[in-house]
Amino acid sequence: MSRLSRGLLNLSRRFQFTGLLAFASATLAAGSAMAVPSFAMQTDKPCQACHVGGFGPQLTPYGRDFKLHGYTERAEGKSFTVPFSIMAVASYLHTQTKAAEPLADGFRTNDNTALDQVSLFVAGGLGSHLGGFVQTTYDGVAKAWTWDNLDLRAITVVKIANLDTVLGLSLNNSPTVQDAWNTLPAWGHPFTGSALAPSPSASPLFAGGLAQNTLGLTAYAWVDTTYYIEAGAYGSPNKTSLIRLGADPFSPGSIDGLAPYGRIAYQTKLGGGNVEVGAFGMRTDINPGLDRTTGQTDRYSDLGVDASYQNALDSGDVVSIDARYLHEKQTLNATCALEGAPGPDCADNRLNDFRADASYFWRDKVGATVGVFDTWGPANPFTFADNRTFKPDSSGVMLQLDGTPWGEGKSPLGPRFNMRVGVQYTMYNRFNGARSNFDGAGAKAADNNTLRLFTWFAY
Repeated sequence: MSRLSRGLLNLSRRFQFTGLLAFASATLAAGSAMAVPSFAMQTDKPCQACHVGGFGPQLTPYGRDFKLHGYTERAEGKSFTVPFSIMAVASYLHTQTKAAEPLADGFRTNDNTALDQVSLFVAGGLGSHLGGFVQTTYDGVAKAWTWDNLDLRAITVVKIANLDTVLGLSLNNSPTVQDAWNTLPAWGHPFTGSALAPSPSASPLFAGGLAQNTLGLTAYAWVDTTYYIEAGAYGSPNKTSLIRLGADPFSPGSIDGLAPYGRIAYQTKLGGGNVEVGAFGMRTDINPGLDRTTGQTDRYSDLGVDASYQNALDSGDVVSIDARYLHEKQTLNATCALEGAPGPDCADNRLNDFRADASYFWRDKVGATVGVFDTWGPANPFTFADNRTFKPDSSGVMLQLDGTPWGEGKSPLGPRFNMRVGVQYTMYNRFNGARSNFDGAGAKAADNNTLRLFTWFAY
């Protein structure tokens, strides 16, 4: 193991709650925020400048460049802006067939209204080289506070082969939260959801399984606003730190050593808009449930490709398309040993995951989005024993209509206030392995079709 790797491993093992707060405070005390209104105050630009439809998290080309430059851009004459923001999401949820029992304490088996989350942000740029954001969130379904997304950056701009190049470091707590395109899991579609909605049991570890229970350092280069390359590694903070931060240290478990991560992307102009194509990968060895007694680990090898297209039309309308395909190879030796089922029939698993969404925003205010999702793989009676077919297959379509009346910064409550209201409808073609009778008791995939009405505020 290299000296850098040993250093990162020691950092992840010794990482403490007080250390995070001290680092975050020192870095952000004089700045503003990311994908939240304090960034608009820092740059003196409306939310529409950074975000498609005037509301996060979908980034415009300007928003991507702002992020990759470490959130450091500041309007001339604004040496300081208040670096705090708040966000809240509330929704009403109706599922086609009510659940057998409530999905969370204090809620009904159907037709629930919930304060999904309230988030507080400290975010912004400090000088021309440091910036980032820290988010903490109250989960209104679990009724608990937790640390949420973290992205702290150090950047510099140099010339390489006479091309302007941003060189950066990102300290973050979720693989892909640092990514600047809306194709990868952290900022990908759907852009808002509810913990009360039914969801399939199988998904790749890479698709959010390492969010807020890891800590990573990645280095990147953004060359001529065209070529992007990034590499780094993630480790697991110790159990005590994660508990203090409100995270679950046992699920999926601790990373054994370090998990390498890599990302490349190419962006260029095409057809009056911007097109991006890229690839990404990660390899993670996990001690499930923090258990080390088997002497083995669960290995997850993730490789994927992604693409996006965005065009701001002369009419003021905006078209946006995002897609990704991910293949995950799982070798679950530790889990199978713990369950008394060692051998390749239990351990070897494959998951394929495809996501795509297309949006049209009229005057960059009223949007319509269609998203498709499909997860599939071979049957495994050990891993997927909770469904009739022993398969992970789930697929469907999500439709969304939304409106953001003040994305241009002209709210009657001032330029910091922004709001989105919308309606979602999720339709399942397959759920946990089958279209019908997936559980062996007659349940159909369509029983999980869900209507959601939501409001989303930021200040």
